[in-house]
Formats: sequence, C-alpha cells, structure tokens
Amino acid sequence: MATRLEKDTMGTVEVPAGAYYGAQTQRAIANFPISGLKPHPALVRATIRIKKCAARANMATGRLSAELGDAIVKAADQALSGALADQFLVDPFQAGAGTSHNMNVNEVLANRANELLGGELGDYAKVNPNDHVNMAQSTNDVFPTAMRLAALDLAGLLVEELEGLAAALRHKAVEFDGILKSGRTHLQDAVPIRLGQEFSAYAQAIGNNLAGIERTLPGLRELGIGGTAVGTGLNAEEAFIDLIVEGLAGETGQDLTRGKDLVERMQNMDPFVALCSGLKGTAVNLIRIANDLRLLSSGPRTGLGEIALPAMQPGSSIMPGKVNPVMAEVTDMVCFQVIGAELAVTMAAQAGQLELNVMMPVIAYNTLFSLEILKNCVRQFTHRCVAGISANEARCRSYLDQSVGLATVLAPSIGYAAAAEVAKESAKSGKSIREVILERGMLTAVALDEVLAPYPLTTPGVHGEK
Repeated sequence: MATRLEKDTMGTVEVPAGAYYGAQTQRAIANFPISGLKPHPALVRATIRIKKCAARANMATGRLSAELGDAIVKAADQALSGALADQFLVDPFQAGAGTSHNMNVNEVLANRANELLGGELGDYAKVNPNDHVNMAQSTNDVFPTAMRLAALDLAGLLVEELEGLAAALRHKAVEFDGILKSGRTHLQDAVPIRLGQEFSAYAQAIGNNLAGIERTLPGLRELGIGGTAVGTGLNAEEAFIDLIVEGLAGETGQDLTRGKDLVERMQNMDPFVALCSGLKGTAVNLIRIANDLRLLSSGPRTGLGEIALPAMQPGSSIMPGKVNPVMAEVTDMVCFQVIGAELAVTMAAQAGQLELNVMMPVIAYNTLFSLEILKNCVRQFTHRCVAGISANEARCRSYLDQSVGLATVLAPSIGYAAAAEVAKESAKSGKSIREVILERGMLTAVALDEVLAPYPLTTPGVHGEK
C-alpha cells in the first residue's frame, strides 16, 4: 500500500496515501484494534455537525477567515452526505474521553477542506486539524456534546417505534375485547379476564415506558460545548458559545440550550444514566410481554394455544413443520443486551474524576448501541409479531369453562360454601364448573350465561349477587 509520511507532536507516522485521516487517527488504529467495530454513524454525524457549526461561529466572531471556514463547512456537508463515511475508523473502545475520535473527524475535515482549496492530502498548510477545525474546542466539550446529539437523534427514532408498538397493542386490545378467558396468577387458574384487557395492559405499560424515556431527554439538550478543556471556556469567546449552541439547534432541529454550568456538564454523565435506566425499564417490560406471548401461543397442541403468533420461518432443522416464536425470542435477547449495557454505563458514569469523565467512549458506545438495537427490535416485534397475532376464542372459552377460578365468580350467586363444593367436585370429577352447576340445578343455563357475561364479569362490581 502506498503511504505518505505525516508528522505530529510525537514524531512521524506512515499514513495510507489516499486516506483523509492523518497521523493521530493512524496511531489510534494501531493502538486500539479492540472490537473490530467502527464509531456509530450517529456519533460521527453529531461530531461533524459540531465542527460545521464551530466553523460558522468562529467566522462570525472573526477568528476564522471566510476562505478557511467555508472550506471546512463544505467538507462537513460532504461528510454529512456520506461521501467520507469510510474514513471514520477509530474503535469505540479507545483512548479516554474520545480524543482519538475527535481527532479522526478533525483530520478528515481538514484534509478535505485543504483539497477543496487546491492542497494535497496530508499538507495542513492552510487548514490545520487542531488550529482551525478544532478552533475554540476541546475533545472534552466536543465529545460529550456529540454523545448528547447522537443520543437525541436515536432516542427520537426509538420513541416513534414505541408509539407504533403501543398503537398495535391497543388495536389488538380492541380486537380481542369480547374474548373471555381464564386469568392466571402464580401460573394457576384465577378469575376470568378478557383477552383484550391483557393486551390493553401491555399497551399501557409500553406507554408508561415511552413517557419515562421522554422525561430524560431535556437533560441531553443542555450542552456543555464552549467549556473547552475543563468547562471554564478557555480559548472560546463568550459569543462563540452562544453562536455554536444556536447553530447546532438549527442544524439538528432540537431545542438545545447552553448548559447552566459548563463545568458540571463536563463532569457529569447523569443524563446518560437516566436515559439508559429508561431503556432498561423498557427492556424489562418488553421481556415480560414477549414471554407472555410465548406462553399464550405455546403449543400448538400441547401448550396453552390461546393466541397464535405469525409464522416467520421454519423452527427446526430436524422436526418438520415446527414453527417457533422467533420475534419474541429475539426481543428477549436484545433486551438482555440493553439491560447489560445499562450496567456498563452506570459503572462508567461513576468512574469520572474531578473535571472530566474519561470513560465517555464506553458510555457513548453502550448508549447508542442500546438505542439502535432496541429501535430496530421494537419495529420488527411490532410489524412481524404483534400486528399479526390472532386469537383462538374456542380455546380461551374451553379453558375458562374448566377453570376452578369460576367458583369465585359464582360465589355471590350460590354462596361461598356451595361454590367451594362445586370447585371440589369439578377438580375431583374432571367436569367443568359449568357442568357441575347445571347438573346440580343450582342455576339455569340462561342464568349461568348471564352470570358469565364477559363485560360485567371483568369490570368492577359484584355480578349476580343473591
């Protein structure tokens, strides 16, 4: 491979001749071959936007010439369009605070800007990665700001998918509202419930989680950009800080504000702890719902079989015709990962010292990865599972008729002691509660149907009391 020789403060480094990155990126590539992963595209986009808005702000304050600033802005726009996507290569597990990631972006934009001005790759005579692209900035305020912008970007997409899931569950709640079935507590027979009520509760739970995630977003919109190295704003004019925050708000469409205390914005990763806690809570409920769907659809002949999930793919390499609840299974696996990532973020957030948390790269990776996989998983779970669920009303009714939980329903009509005798006979003989009641002549078929009417039976009140 043809190379060029670049120099940084530590000496000379060979860089691929056609690379838009430079010496510091090349050192990071050599130092951190850890995961084989590249930075999340949302983090790259956010960092480029910061550089673009910084160039505009520095032109506005007069520190950066229009010639150089316009070249940086043009290079940033080209990078945002995807033209330089293969140049952002630093492993997410890298030097503390994200210095390597920041310099990767600085070098790529500087090289492209120089090229636009007629220069050659690796010649920073006009546009320098540190002096111009990184002007009035530090990794220490750029990286946490990029983390916030990237998280806001992905969180918005996740919220949309959760809204879609809640809507799909509500639709099923309406569709299944008239289907009466046996409730279960401790995995044992309990009093009746409507299938629609189960799905309505799922929808409410997801709605609650969605609201919880949204409550964490304002903390991410308060930026520390302009704080530079330790939050004091050294080498950044007051006007620059307001200009870049205003520029980023316009660039991203987010309601961004300047941090009330830039030192605090540098030190604390609380907003990411809160967000990931919200993701963990969502994951917990998704696991519970997915596992309920697996139980309710188990069978088809030897399980509960009260609902059927859409058949997505063959389920076995040895058992012909077997179909598994794959979308519920993948949902579980994704959610386990999200729960584990929340712990990594928590540990990294408490590991900051004094004016900086150097563990930001692992916080960024776990937060953005969780948002990405949860967003994709919720979308697939909604469209390839929940939307296609069908109910087996006959099976639901059959279980209900056999459930000893009906004795509780009949107690107001025939008395507690008589209901207990009916329940014992049902359990001993194998006959349904309905059969025992009719055989004993305790209620007529019409009266029994009235007592077991779905809506009065599953709403507050004492139905059929003597």
